[in-house]
Amino acid sequence: MQRFYDFLRKNPTGVDGFWALVLFGISVAAGTADQNQRGGTDSMALYVPVVLLLCLVIALRRRLPEKMLLLAAALGVAQLALNVSTTAADFALLVIVYTVAANGARWASRLALVMGLSAATVAQLRWPNENSGVPGNAATVVFLTVPFAFAWVLGDSMRTRRAYFAQLEERAARLEKEREAQAKVAVAAERARIARELHDVVAHNVSVMVVQADGAAYVLDAAPDQAKAALETISSTGRQALAEMRRLLGVLRTGEHQEGGEYVPQPDVEQIEDLVEQCRGSGLPVDFKVEGTARPLPSGVELTAYRIVQEALTNTRKHGGPNTGASVRLVYFDDGLGLLVEDDGKGAPHELYEEGGADGAGHGLIGMRERVGMVGGTLDAGPRPGGGFRISALLPLKPAH
Repeated sequence: MQRFYDFLRKNPTGVDGFWALVLFGISVAAGTADQNQRGGTDSMALYVPVVLLLCLVIALRRRLPEKMLLLAAALGVAQLALNVSTTAADFALLVIVYTVAANGARWASRLALVMGLSAATVAQLRWPNENSGVPGNAATVVFLTVPFAFAWVLGDSMRTRRAYFAQLEERAARLEKEREAQAKVAVAAERARIARELHDVVAHNVSVMVVQADGAAYVLDAAPDQAKAALETISSTGRQALAEMRRLLGVLRTGEHQEGGEYVPQPDVEQIEDLVEQCRGSGLPVDFKVEGTARPLPSGVELTAYRIVQEALTNTRKHGGPNTGASVRLVYFDDGLGLLVEDDGKGAPHELYEEGGADGAGHGLIGMRERVGMVGGTLDAGPRPGGGFRISALLPLKPAH
């Protein structure tokens, strides 16, 4: 049975042709039996061609709706002019009104509405029922006009319904594309965030390890104790770097089981002091002060502050030269957190920070500005008068709107 239904859906013209043949047979049989009782002067020579063409309207209504509407209108006029009274084949007029309202052009739909509303009136004027009187004929007109109006309304509703579903499908497809685009943007943003985090972790910790390794190699024979302390610093720094990298890479493995069970928390302002101690241990004198009353800060602000100080001290260690000192100031304001990181070294050209980063790999100040911009803060960086480099930032406690 399902195959039969599929066949009917795939062959609409064949289905319409079948019903056209049925309607032709009924109309010819009824016309032959009642021809002498219709009250008209038409003959079978006129009757049969009109019926045949009306059945053709049924057969081709879905393939050529506008043309079949015009053919039906012409046949209606021919019936009036040739006095071929109404027959069962005139059912084609009702069907073509519905078809054009549902599938035809707008001009054809409006024409079908006018034809449907006037057909019964014109037919009743051409072939009135003298036994019914004016009230009876008027009632007949209303009774015959209602099916045409209903057919047009039903067809127009089907057109509106299909247009509505087509709009919904288009909207769903557009939303799906937008979701895919947003997902790609989110993935790109997450990758950029992870890249910045990895850059900060690797640039800082590896530079510390390199400095300590060079120092250990230099004093290995003369001062074994200092070499041992340097190796311990390398070991602890390496473990810290591995822990942070494991946390970051874990973001890329969402849903997978992780060895170790938990990730290391994001760095915060309190860990800046540990960062400063680590730099001091690697041979960089750092003066660290906190001004104002310390209080809890948004996690984004704390992470941004930590990374700015980490990047600034890494740049100082790489480009400051020998006998360089640095200072870090944290200032708690009522509405934000201020950062000031300065050094008195020879520094690197400002263009290197801006264009290629402290390591020439495309980060440096660019990464700092991105981080500060994400929390709605401001960043000012540049050479100090008399030598060295200064980085100052203001991080608001509430994001800018």
